[in-house]
Amino acid sequence: MQYGLTEQDEMIAATVRSFVEREIYPHEDLVERSGAVPDEIADDIRRKTIELGFYACNFPQSVGCAGLSHREFALVERELGRGSMALTHFFGRPQNILMACTGDQIERYLMPAVRGVRMDALAMTEPGAGSDIRSMSCTATRDGGDWVVNGTKHFISGAEHADFVIVFVATGEDQTPKGPKKRITCFLVDRGHPGFTIRDGYRSVSHRGYHNMILEFDDCRLPDAQVLGAVDGGFEVMNSWLYATRLTVAAMSVGRARRVFDYALDYAATRTQFGQPIGRFQGVSFQIADMITEIDAADLLTLAAADRLDRGLPAEREIASAKLYASEVLARVTDAALQIHGGMGLMEDYPLERFWRDARVERIWDGTSEIQRHIISRALLRALGA
Repeated sequence: MQYGLTEQDEMIAATVRSFVEREIYPHEDLVERSGAVPDEIADDIRRKTIELGFYACNFPQSVGCAGLSHREFALVERELGRGSMALTHFFGRPQNILMACTGDQIERYLMPAVRGVRMDALAMTEPGAGSDIRSMSCTATRDGGDWVVNGTKHFISGAEHADFVIVFVATGEDQTPKGPKKRITCFLVDRGHPGFTIRDGYRSVSHRGYHNMILEFDDCRLPDAQVLGAVDGGFEVMNSWLYATRLTVAAMSVGRARRVFDYALDYAATRTQFGQPIGRFQGVSFQIADMITEIDAADLLTLAAADRLDRGLPAEREIASAKLYASEVLARVTDAALQIHGGMGLMEDYPLERFWRDARVERIWDGTSEIQRHIISRALLRALGA
């Protein structure tokens, strides 16, 4: 593994950090107050990202993109993590699963997505199927050569801006010694397609302006041309392209934790009580020491997992460890930073209460902390035949 950042790594991180500070920070208060990103701001961020050459930088050069390595892309996500997710959404990182597009799908979905012409959203979660994907009740059945989809998805991030969604539904069921096992297929569905509705989701305390939406399918008829990958091959497509998304959560958690730490460090150095900066008191200085140590550890854990992907090595356990640790470090850092700020930390005049609220969801989405612990322990025990 490459410890420390190369000159190119430093350039990527500095470029994205500068962009976030210049183009994202100034709009954060507006988004917090209004709960939405104005179209003109969204379009401006997208345009400037394209001009910067970073739009869809998680896609390869073969489709005209930057082709960053997993390690380099983790640095991009780390720096984007410093800003409001509602705004950085328009920095543009389409789902890598679109690389599974074939035939006409390439010009209808893949290329418009990486060029910033069309936006996508990923839909798996249902009211009764979160971590247990196999329990999904949204189904697609054959009828006259087409597929007819019925069911509901919820907690679908970014769907309010999506021109199309990448949706996973059950397309059959096999009987196994452990009970029924559903077959899953991935479909591409355009906004406005008959039988498909996108409506407002729930009000969340985390990430204001970054909405979760509800998708409803009511006898939504789709031809085979809308299948992404193979029929009943949804898990193969998912495992090929999606499991590294948890690394994104880890990287963004590290970036946000560093921004929060900067606030805490500055406050500890400038806020005086009893005639001296509060950072000189052991109760505060030790918290500062613990915070930076844990942030650095989470950063290295995340980059190490990304490095394994770049070397073609199995990384599921390492990614789970990074997601688990970084998201929980973010929670501890935001709580400690708020404590250092005292009562002012809870006031909306300061950004700490926002970071505190935002941090909570990172331990839930893209696999809860409990799911990550299950993945980690299962990998270790299986190696011993247990």
